[in-house]
Amino acid sequence: MRAKLKVLSVNDYSSKNAEGIIFKSSEAIQFTAVCKSESYDDTGLDENNTYAKFTPTANLDIAITNPALFDKFLPGQQYYVDFTSAD
Repeated sequence: MRAKLKVLSVNDYSSKNAEGIIFKSSEAIQFTAVCKSESYDDTGLDENNTYAKFTPTANLDIAITNPALFDKFLPGQQYYVDFTSAD
């Protein structure tokens, strides 16, 4: 299954190391299902509307602790998320 999600918010979290230096330790990213913010034309055709039709609501929260991924996700960005069984 493929979903299309939009970044709602990114929250930074900090920690203090043994020397007392504060550093960014993680980001909490909140995603939601896409939808079009403006009205649709008579056809209602639009990629986001197609995803919203079959996945009208979705929420996904991810905590990232990999510094290489910090600041890569920004509010408003959209992503495809593929779900594949791990069995």
